[in-house]
Order: sequence, then C-alpha cells, then structure tokens
Amino acid sequence: MNQMWVALALFAAMYVLLLKFSEQRWIIALSAAAVFIVIGILPIGGAVAAINWNVLMMLTGTMVVVELFIQSGMPQRMAEGLLKIVPDVRWAIVALSLFSGLISAFVDNVATVLMVAPVGLAVAKQIKTNPIPVIIAIAVSSNLQGAATLVGDTTSILLAGYVGMSFNDFFAFHGRLGIFFAVEVGALLTVPVLLWLFRAEKGRKIVPGKMTEVKDYVPMALLLGTVLLLIAASQFPNRPELTNGIICMALAAIGVAYEALRGGGRALLAGVAKSIDYKTLLLLTGLFMVIQGLTAAGVIEAIAQLFVSIGGGGKLVMYALIVAVSVLLSAFIDNIPYVATMLPVVGSISAKLGIEPYLLAFGLLIGATLGGNITPIGASANIAGIGILQKEGYKVETKDFLRIGVPFTLIAAASGALVIWLVWA
Repeated sequence: MNQMWVALALFAAMYVLLLKFSEQRWIIALSAAAVFIVIGILPIGGAVAAINWNVLMMLTGTMVVVELFIQSGMPQRMAEGLLKIVPDVRWAIVALSLFSGLISAFVDNVATVLMVAPVGLAVAKQIKTNPIPVIIAIAVSSNLQGAATLVGDTTSILLAGYVGMSFNDFFAFHGRLGIFFAVEVGALLTVPVLLWLFRAEKGRKIVPGKMTEVKDYVPMALLLGTVLLLIAASQFPNRPELTNGIICMALAAIGVAYEALRGGGRALLAGVAKSIDYKTLLLLTGLFMVIQGLTAAGVIEAIAQLFVSIGGGGKLVMYALIVAVSVLLSAFIDNIPYVATMLPVVGSISAKLGIEPYLLAFGLLIGATLGGNITPIGASANIAGIGILQKEGYKVETKDFLRIGVPFTLIAAASGALVIWLVWA
C-alpha cells in the first residue's frame, strides 16, 4: 500500500510539472521514470520492456514522410484546387475545414494546420474578412479527424498498440464498424454548425489565385505507399510485432535517400531532420516506463476500482463517465499523456465489468481527441493555428475560440460517442 501511494504521489508531481513546463515535458517524464527505477518500484528490465518500440518507429517514420510531403507543395495545391469548385466563401471555409480533416486522418494534426492554414489566410485576405475564425475552424477540424485512422494521431497509435489494432481495424474490427465511422459521423454533423457560424459569408465569391507548383510527386507516392503497406500488413494476423514500425521507417529512409540522390540539398535534409519531434518521442518513452511503474505499484488497479465505484458498475454509466471526463480534462491538458495513462485504466475497468476493452477504449479516444477542441490550449493543433495568426499580427481572444470550439466539440463528441455505443455496447 505504501508503495502505491509513493507511486501515485510521483505521478501526480510529474503531471503537475508536465502542465507547468510544457517545453521540458520529455525531461520530466524521463526523470520520473528514473525515480521509479531508483526507488525500486520498477526494475530496469521491466522499464525497457515497457517501451513500445513499434509506436516510436511508426511516429518517427511518419514524421519524415509527412515533412517531405509538405515540402513538395502538394497539400497547398490540393487545397487551392478545392477552392475552385466551391460556390462561395462560406462553403470555401467549410471545404477547407473538411479538407484539413481529411489530410489529418493520415498526417499529424499540427503538420496539417501548418499546411492548410496559409491557404485559409490567403482566402481571408483576398476577400477582406477576419481570418481568426477561419484558422480556428481548420485547427479544430484537423484535431477531430486525427482519431479516424491508425496514422492520424499519436493517440490513435497508442490505442492501436494497447488493444492490438491494425490499420484496417480502424474501419472494421471484430465484424463491426470501426472507430473511423464514428469520427466521420461527428465530422459530417459539424458541417451544419460551421455553415451556421459562417452564415455571414454566404454569397461572397472567391477569385482563384495562382496555383502552387508541385515540386515533386514522390513524397505523395511515399505517403500513399505507407497507407497501402499498413493496410496490406493488416492482412497477416501473425505478423512480427515491429511490422508497422519497420514499414514507416523503411519508407522514410527511401524518401531521405531519394532526396539526397536528386541533390535535395542540406536545407531540405536539415528540414527533414528537424521534422522529427524528438521531444515527443522521448516523452512517450518516459511515459511508457512511468505507466508500467504505476501498474506494478497497483495504482492503475486502484484508479479503475474508483471509477467502478463512482459508476456503480453499470456499463452505460461507466462509458458516459469516461467520455465526459476525457472531454473535460482534455480541454486543459495534453491528450497524449492522458490517453497513455488511461488506456490501462479502461482495460482494468473493462475486466472488472466483464466486458472487452474496446467500448471504453474507443470512448476514451473520442472524448480525449475532441475535448481538446474546447479551449485554445487543449490541443497542439490549436496552439499552432493561434501561433500562425499571432505571427500575422492578429490577437486571438479566448471567446473567439470558444465561439467555434464549444458547439463543434459538443456536436462531434456526442454524435461520435453515440455511434461507438450503438455499435460496441
């Protein structure tokens, strides 16, 4: 019991520090893991075994391929082509939001905002309208769709690693519709919300500008190849544990080698190296070890028992509780450490209720992913979007974000959670 309270106190201290010192999160997580090892809660062998190398390899490889994709100019070209077919400004904003969601299903949310937001800014300047709500709509849409596929977001990769899901399993899993369709229902139901929010722009026309020149089509082929190979690998149930990670790393290596051979230059290769978010990779490494320490000390079991006590053992009440708590907490804290911590908890809760973990795990992902859309600090994509606006000299008030984030989140989270319940309960 004493060991459990020590572990819980260490975790609480780590989380407070994670919230306070966002730039040093990787140092804090690794330091907490080191303390777990030094005081004997977690043996060194157990710490190393807790690291999910497949997740880390997938993230690293995807980051590199996405950076090459961005530098090719293809995302901007695709967005600009989209603007040519919409009837007015209102639908242009909705189309850009849906487009950012589509891209975000296969590309990191922050990278998606960095790709699509400049197009949104250009449209806003062209028609002389306020770009703040436009960029916010793009950011929240990219955050929503990150949960749609295996490679859409770090939290999706964490979920897949915990419950043993492949790329295809996000679409169909154990003979039922996967989480992809719940996310898409939520995305479609946000369209009326966006149309209402931007009703003042109805009827205003767009004059298309000069199209961005695509420098190279190979990065797009690599991104599509990553998706197709992950789908193909899903067909082999007894594949090696690191299969997905090897696929992502191999295609990243091919992309880097190709750019080097064609004389991409030091600047391009330096950009690729910089695109690897080493801090997030180290943060996850530390979190994997800390969560294993919490499990060894009995903390995960105790938290699960607390949820069961509050929920009264009812499946519906427990599901609603997890979704609601996830939405609320993710509005203020980063969803990566939250999801990493809560996945073992929902697994333990499911065991206590005598059900498979999928219902609660999917509800956790829906709540944690969409909850970040309520506030400006709830998701990295939101922070990136606001940063772009600030560089352009625009001041974003919290009320500006809440005006779009709250109705968007409530509609998407409620509808997505309902679909998950109807399919998986």
